[in-house]
Amino acid sequence: MSDRYELYLTCPKSLEGLLLEEARNLGLEEAREHTAAIRGMADMETAYRLCIWSRLANRVLLVLKRFTVQNAESLYDGVLSVDWAEHLDPAGTLAVEFSGQGSGIDNTHFGALKVKDAIVDKLRMRDGTRPSVDKVNPDVRVHLRLDRGEAILSLDLSGHSLHQRGYRLQQGAAPLKENLAAAVLIRAGWPKIAAEGGALADPMCGVGTFLVEAALIAADIAPNLKRDMWGFTNWLGHVPAVWRRVREEAEQRAAAGLAKKPLWIRGYEADPRLIQPARNNIERAGLSEWIKVYQGEVATFEPRPDQNQKGLVICNPPYGERLGDEASLLYLYQNLGERLRQACMGWQAGVFTGAPDLGKRMGIRSHKQYSFWNGGLPCKLLMIKVQPEQFVTGERRTPEQRERDREQNALPVEHKGAAQPVEQARLSEGGQMFANRLQKNLKQLGKWARKENIQCYRLYDADMPEYALAIDLYGDWVHVQEYAAPRSIDPEKAQARLFDALAAIPQALNVDKSKVVIKRRERQTGTKQYERQSAQGQFMEVTEGGVKLLVNLTDYLDTGLFLDHRPIRLRIQKEAAGKRFLNLFCYTATATVHAAKGGARSTTSVDLSKTYLDWARRNLSLNGFSDKNRLEQGDVMAWLADDRGEYDLIFIDPPTFSNSKRMEGVFDVQRDHVQLLDLAMARLAPGGVLYFSNNFRKFALDENLPSRYQVEEISSSTIDQDFARNSKIHRAWRFNRKA
Repeated sequence: MSDRYELYLTCPKSLEGLLLEEARNLGLEEAREHTAAIRGMADMETAYRLCIWSRLANRVLLVLKRFTVQNAESLYDGVLSVDWAEHLDPAGTLAVEFSGQGSGIDNTHFGALKVKDAIVDKLRMRDGTRPSVDKVNPDVRVHLRLDRGEAILSLDLSGHSLHQRGYRLQQGAAPLKENLAAAVLIRAGWPKIAAEGGALADPMCGVGTFLVEAALIAADIAPNLKRDMWGFTNWLGHVPAVWRRVREEAEQRAAAGLAKKPLWIRGYEADPRLIQPARNNIERAGLSEWIKVYQGEVATFEPRPDQNQKGLVICNPPYGERLGDEASLLYLYQNLGERLRQACMGWQAGVFTGAPDLGKRMGIRSHKQYSFWNGGLPCKLLMIKVQPEQFVTGERRTPEQRERDREQNALPVEHKGAAQPVEQARLSEGGQMFANRLQKNLKQLGKWARKENIQCYRLYDADMPEYALAIDLYGDWVHVQEYAAPRSIDPEKAQARLFDALAAIPQALNVDKSKVVIKRRERQTGTKQYERQSAQGQFMEVTEGGVKLLVNLTDYLDTGLFLDHRPIRLRIQKEAAGKRFLNLFCYTATATVHAAKGGARSTTSVDLSKTYLDWARRNLSLNGFSDKNRLEQGDVMAWLADDRGEYDLIFIDPPTFSNSKRMEGVFDVQRDHVQLLDLAMARLAPGGVLYFSNNFRKFALDENLPSRYQVEEISSSTIDQDFARNSKIHRAWRFNRKA
């Protein structure tokens, strides 16, 4: 065999330039760049050094032969011509990987099979002994790449991909591969910062990949030093003496690096479930003395070991592709920007993101941007110098000035005293217009709400068409629902306006970003409106008309309290004394709680959902109501057909459409409301009242109903001031039996 070989190093797309520089420094000669790969010439010692030291490569392939392929037969012949006895014992094991297509070979499995057949046939020519296939841990892994009629036949010296360092046995939801993390650190300038004794902090460290890769670089530890099995371990061309020399050199450098005083490397993670996995990964890497991980939110992380220490803040915030809606992550990026401005003056920062538009909302300009691919997702590394001249903010104010500004604002009591950053990000022109509208609404509606002792109300409902949001206040919390933009609107413009609005909300309402909950509201089908969207299980207690109610702002599209029905609930409370009350499609039974508060003789609440009936039970219990308050699970139409009770006061607020698996057929309020009302009116006692309401904008009450019942539309009297600008939020009628 030759003393000099052609090597082909593969890597993630976008890392080719970095890998080329790294490989040249490790001894690769005549190196050239290809798509997701580089190639060059090297001796065996350099090949081993590339395997153990490359932080960026996926595989190190030793090229055995290049040949032209016209068809499957010429592919077979080209592989057969190699003296495979120099590489593999006939009784050994092999695996074949095939990539590319053409020359009549359009199936990679077929191509791999032809390569395997040629190798096996060549080896068994001598005495009939043939190797077997082992796809997991073969003695030799052969790779053939077919590109425009040329076959590149190689041995894989690395074995398993080099990004698999062996320390990360536990990982989070969307981790970076180790070699991509190393590439980001190199682009961010960490090797130079580390050589100068700088610090490193990751405020969203997950399971610690950035931290470990940074420490490996700083301590001069070969990334694959701890790997035992290589692709060359059982290769017959392996030169153990040369490999021992390369490995011993790496071990000596690692020992010298670990003997140095550890650099200050710290990680912070909001999710407590990831803290121990991160520490376990760090321990497996042998870097527990170098890296510390703490549980903490982005808004509170404190990276400075001391006032004079400088370094690099590196992070990979979630960006919505798999972990959630981009809109809900705006405040995370803003909090990161605030912490950089407040606690990292003079540091460098690298933010690796697949959502650069969110990165622009941090309030700091990036001075450089590098493009990467994270799998199939295009990403950017935003490089930031944390210096005042890079800040995109309003004027700096002292704490005394901020407090004076708050006192001068006419804000409700529950919105005063929220935590404020040292400086606010400057709003765009559109964002400032939106903030002005919110403050105007808050001044008007806040005065009304305080006078009426209303704690929860709608502040904004797409008042400005270009900002299509519904914003509700629940005490000192803000619940924001984004209406999906029409297809005629440019998605980029719609997103930019959304970000402008979300940036304005905390400033305009003087609330902490952590108390703003964001959801997207689209046209609902079936029971989607009522399905669980999260599982935080955080309930808060609010008051209305002297009763206490539980709301959940995070787990469902709706919160458990329909704010527009407040007047109907209060009317029911006033009229319920001594009456038998029936609540159909009761949801969380807020109207039932009001009826019980008003002195109802008994209440019956019917809903198909066990989840909401449990919620209803908690609402009743919260107010001390348990006896004489019956909760029934069932399809309302079927339940009414079977029920023989009599009720003095009935409330019906049906969904527009429902097709739950637990009900027979499909409920459509327009089609089925006559049957529903006939069944309910049959249960109404003489002199009783039935209130019927729904929020289907195109609903039309059947014109024959007034001939059978006394019917009065009362919609206008059931709309409070906070919904006055949206009078079609619902329609409501009062039904009585005719004399």
